[in-house]
Parts: sequence; C-alpha cells; structure tokens
Amino acid sequence: MTGLGLMAGKQKLFYVPEPHTDFIYAVIGEEWGLVGALAVLGLFGVFLWRGVRLSLRAADGFGRFLGIGLTAMIVCQAFVNISVVLSLLPTKGIPLPFVSSGGSSLLVSLVSVGILLNISQHSD
Repeated sequence: MTGLGLMAGKQKLFYVPEPHTDFIYAVIGEEWGLVGALAVLGLFGVFLWRGVRLSLRAADGFGRFLGIGLTAMIVCQAFVNISVVLSLLPTKGIPLPFVSSGGSSLLVSLVSVGILLNISQHSD
C-alpha cells in the first residue's frame, strides 16, 4: 500500500527504461505504493476540475476555448503517459507533466498554467 519508500526502489536501476522521464509513474508506484499513485491521479483530477471550472467562468468565448484546450492538453498528456506505464498503450515517449525531468515539456506546461491563471484573473 505504501511502497518501498523514497529512493528504495529497485526496478529503476536496470529494468525500467528511462525511469526519470517516460516511466516516472512506475517509479512513483514502486516507491510510494498505491497511495502515491492515487495521489498523482488525484492531483491531475483536481487540475482537470479546476481548469474546466475556470474556463467556464471566462469572460469571453476565446478564453473559454483556450482554457479548455490548455487543460485538456495537460490532462491528456498525463493520461497517455500513465496509460503507457500501465501497458494500456504502446510506448510514445511522452513525459508526465510537472513530474518527469525534461526542459521543454516542463516549460510548455508551466506557460500553459500561467495562461490559465491569466484567464482566471479576467473572469466574470
């Protein structure tokens, strides 16, 4: 239920390809257990709920569509990554947003969240 403990996982050493980027969810599941894996899923669920909620409260149609698109972009990327780790989809090479190490993906995710925050500042 709680995993092996932080930095105590063995699969990342030789068995999991790219454990710090594409398969970070497998490392989280091994080290933090079901609690950590469900926490990551829950955080992306909260991100989806809050993103849709602020998008629907946007002042204009462009803000609504932009907010829904940016929220969907991040949540779908997380869904695809987690599906690859769980062997539901073939390997795509898509990192887990905000968790995987990677400069360009993290930069795009953070810019997207900044735009979402700007949309929320100018809502009705």
